[in-house]
Amino acid sequence: MTFTAKAILFDMDGVLIDSAPAVERVWRRWALAHHLDPDVVVEPAHGRRSLETIRAVAPHMDAEQENLKVEQMEIEDKDGVIVLPGAAELLCSLPAEQFAIVTSATRPLAVARLGYAGLPVPRHLVTADDVQHGKPSPEPYLKGAALLHLSPADCLVFEDTPAGIASAHAAGMRVIALGNTYPAHELRAAGALAATLAQVEVELHEATIVVSLAAIPMQKI
Repeated sequence: MTFTAKAILFDMDGVLIDSAPAVERVWRRWALAHHLDPDVVVEPAHGRRSLETIRAVAPHMDAEQENLKVEQMEIEDKDGVIVLPGAAELLCSLPAEQFAIVTSATRPLAVARLGYAGLPVPRHLVTADDVQHGKPSPEPYLKGAALLHLSPADCLVFEDTPAGIASAHAAGMRVIALGNTYPAHELRAAGALAATLAQVEVELHEATIVVSLAAIPMQKI
């Protein structure tokens, strides 16, 4: 499949970096410490700001205070946080002004995880600290497009979660899903499903990026 865009917006965890083991460890520890069902807590934690996860699963708690604790736990847990195949090569092939990372992590956590994975902090980075409403709100991806001075229609998004896909679509962007975190049937809202960024090739034609990849159209899944 081939797509054209003026810029690419990448989610971080589950797209560029494998942090799933750390995410699950932290949220299970936090849930058990507060006598909550870990399975109920972990499921919505992927792809969302931790602040919104806490509000959803424990509305009786002080979300801002708990968020600080969870953030520090996540920063300290780096075991198994590694770069995913093809991510480093793909980022290196793109001009700095034609891509951004749009993540639900806070800026300190994003910088830490990029460092653990050996990826540089990009010039354009949208984090949980930069928005009032996280994914699935369109705000994060609209901020990403604005940083690059582009319209949403000019941006192509790589995502791995239903919340992230909903955010990008609500912002008016096309989405390619990666099945690193959720099963394919939960990612149906994306335009296509790819197995890995290692299968993605890009060509630059002035201000246009031509993206070619082995992907499955979602209507065939």
